[in-house]
Amino acid sequence: MNILVLDTIHGGKEIARHLSFLGHTVDGVDVYRGREGISPEEALSGRYDLVAAPVHLDPDHPLMQMEGTAYTTHHEIVATVLAPLHLKQCIEITGARGKTTTAHALAHGMRGPGILHTSTGTYRFPGKELLGKKSITPASLIGAAEEAAAIGGWLIAEESIGVAGAGGLGILTSDLDYRIAGGKKSALAEKKRMLARCRRVLLAPGMGAEAAVPGAVATGEIVSLDGTRCTYAYGAVTGSFDHPLFSITGYRIPLMTAAAALCLLGEDPAALATFPALEARMQVTEEEGRIIVDNANSGACLATTCDAAALARRRAPGRPLTLVVGAESSTVCEGFPFADIAEVIETTAPAAVIIVGDQYRSCTFHDLPVTPLAIVATLGEGAALARSVAGDHAIVLAVKTWR
Repeated sequence: MNILVLDTIHGGKEIARHLSFLGHTVDGVDVYRGREGISPEEALSGRYDLVAAPVHLDPDHPLMQMEGTAYTTHHEIVATVLAPLHLKQCIEITGARGKTTTAHALAHGMRGPGILHTSTGTYRFPGKELLGKKSITPASLIGAAEEAAAIGGWLIAEESIGVAGAGGLGILTSDLDYRIAGGKKSALAEKKRMLARCRRVLLAPGMGAEAAVPGAVATGEIVSLDGTRCTYAYGAVTGSFDHPLFSITGYRIPLMTAAAALCLLGEDPAALATFPALEARMQVTEEEGRIIVDNANSGACLATTCDAAALARRRAPGRPLTLVVGAESSTVCEGFPFADIAEVIETTAPAAVIIVGDQYRSCTFHDLPVTPLAIVATLGEGAALARSVAGDHAIVLAVKTWR
């Protein structure tokens, strides 16, 4: 086939390379920068059997309007690339929040060799050996899948804005929606459409009707929670376990979802009783006598920031709180809206606030109960400033960022 792959900077180059290995004739266009591949004009003058585009590309782009050409997404064409690998077991996880923690928890409960691919890194199990760190674009799934095939193991993969549909189980961790593709598509609708390609679909707790996928299993059909005790029942897999992390919103839903997924896979979720808190996900440390709660990650939001502040106050009762909050990079899909930051500040009543993100410099702060000490560009700058001015304050790092 003659295939045109759009967007070389979000994995398109890797996809094109593997399609060439499979015998296809492939061209690529750098639709965002124009620095690599052929020009849009040259592509428009060509004839292609198939165009593979990222799900976030504006559907009104001229290269998305070529007559007589079939279109597919990067996610979907990656499934074609993976097919010859005949993966033993592939679980794909998507959703605006909770992907990373769900993936790590699920891998923690799995037996045998396998590969875990997340935004925090790609790991070989057992042993959780770090192999490297890549993005969670569809193209990054290819290398992780090759590693899994090489060891004859399972693959658990976190993916952004959808799934390839290459595996037996797809998991949706959140029904939070936002606009993509120049504001012309619903991210949630695209995720649901691609999840429908999986043989089985699991929905995390609390999903609304808008997240429904035909034939999907709801986590609540398999697990229930009473305080910090999780009880599960699916066929012959029954039991319960206790975990203090169930008291934290950022862990409650991912752990319940992972428990349900393990049941669907025929594994006993009891192993989740030993699942540790992840770095930068409600991680509590003590530094020079003060408590620091690190919740700076790609899923940071209003709810998890309030949870982090509450955790800091439980660990450092009576001490003032310094809050470092914002969004370091505009590339994190749904951002951290200033309205949510304002609500966080009103709800948590910190003694001091440091805002991270240049995009907030034009915002109005006079209505906030606490005037920010500073607006800085990066999490590192915000954390360093907090350490220098906080004294004995507890510090909460709640910045949306890739780590």
